[in-house]
This record gives sequence, structure tokens and C-alpha cells, in this order.
Amino acid sequence: MQNLPVITNSLELYLNQINKFPLLNPTEEFELAVRYREENDIEAAHQLITSNLRFVVKVALEHRSYGVKLLDLIQEGNIGLMMAVKKFNPHRGYRLISYAIWWIRAYMKNFIIKTWSLVKIGTTQTQKKLFYSLGKTKRIMRSNKFGEDEISALAKALNVKDHEIVEMQQRMSLRDFSLDCTLAEDRYMTHLDLLADEKPNQEELVGQMEEEQHRKREICRALACLSPKEKYVIEKRIMTHEPATLQEIGDSLSLSRERIRQIEVDALKKLRTELGQAIRGEMN
Repeated sequence: MQNLPVITNSLELYLNQINKFPLLNPTEEFELAVRYREENDIEAAHQLITSNLRFVVKVALEHRSYGVKLLDLIQEGNIGLMMAVKKFNPHRGYRLISYAIWWIRAYMKNFIIKTWSLVKIGTTQTQKKLFYSLGKTKRIMRSNKFGEDEISALAKALNVKDHEIVEMQQRMSLRDFSLDCTLAEDRYMTHLDLLADEKPNQEELVGQMEEEQHRKREICRALACLSPKEKYVIEKRIMTHEPATLQEIGDSLSLSRERIRQIEVDALKKLRTELGQAIRGEMN
């Protein structure tokens, strides 16, 4: 760990702290793991974790190209290490770190996907595989000078469909940014200031209110030409959020379903005629 690059002062302080924890030989590690597994010895678990913190940093450095804060990656990896210690079975015959590496990388990769974008870009196993493999595979193919179309070649190499490659490239090429960020050319203006307000203005609101009132007056005038039974049927069948059935209206008026249907048809014809005349009058 002495050759690890110093990224920030906080990281340097953290590295100095974890370098103080001694490494464990296989015998020491086995004894501590047995104590924790069989006796739930928390101090033994603590020693198992602290002795492997340097390895978590090494794994985090392998994933720093994704643009995520290194200390955040280390923190996630440490959680994975703790989960590995909790589930580790020393009687299987292998070292803790050989088992923990899968937990550490899984927690780091899950964190990278969640923080890469506010919009999830890896929701399926195929998308997650593409997210981590796309860049690496492209570099390998370029070094080998593949002659095929890049999209098709990448899809073939990763065993996915062409459109899945295109979709992931588009997602990875766009990163989130805050609407409150100021513009480079004008530090007093933000991206939020440039968003169009799609709400109607005052003139449009007044016009909409007048039009709505006009429609209500015309509908009331058209309803006035209906008989009481026709008006009742229209109100129960058309002018309500929960229309009554023909049978329900028929029972209330002591009429058959067919008769209610005829009344509804006749009433609608009258309304169309009245409203049509009103519209033609406005156009003239």
C-alpha cells in the first residue's frame, strides 16, 4: 500500500490510519474467523475487517475511472467486506479475502450504477453487464484493430443485441447536472432560468374561463329544450362521472330499458341540433 497514489488529504489520512492495522497470517485469520462464527466474538470480527481494509482501497482504485468519489467507493467496499466477514465459513479451506472480493466488488459496482445517474441506467442483468464491460471491450477491440462495424462487433463480443449497445452508449454519454448551475458566459444566470414556462399566461387563462362559461351557457340553453324525462336521462347517463345503467333509470321511471335507450337517442339528437345551431351562429 506504500505505492498507492495520494488522491486527497482525507484519503491520505485514511490510508495512514488503516496502515496501522497488522496483516494476519493464515493461522491467525482462521482462529479469529472460528471465534466469530462459533462464539460471535465481535472483537475477532473487528480484527478480520481491519486487517483487510487496505485491500478494499486497492479494489476501489480499480474502479476510479467511473468518476465516483474514491472515499465513497471505499466506504461501500468496506460494507461489502463486513458482509463477507459475517457470512465467511473458515472451514471451507480458503482465505477470507478470496471470498470477500466478490462482496466488495458487488457493493462498489452497485454504488456506481446508483450514483452514475439519477435515472437508472442498469436495471437488468444485461444492462449491468454492458455498463461495466462496454468501455473495456471497446479498448481491447481497438487495440486488435477489428475491421467489423463497431456496434455489431461489440454486440457479438458481449453476446447482446445491437440496439442494447446503442442504448447503453447513449445512457453513458449523458451525465446529470444541476439546473441551478450557472452558465459559463453568465454567472448570474442558471440553466433553470432558460427553461420555458409551459403554463398558460393570464390572457390565456382569462380566455379559457370565458370559453368555459360560454360552453356552460350553451349547454344549459340546449338542455332547456328537452322534456323532463329526456333531461333526467341525459343527466344520469351523460353528465355524471358514474353513469347509471339503462335498467337503473328504467326502474326509477317505471319504464323499460329499451324505452330509456330511445329517450336517450332522441335527447342526444336534440342536443346536437341545438348546439350545432349555436356554433353556426357564432361562425356567422
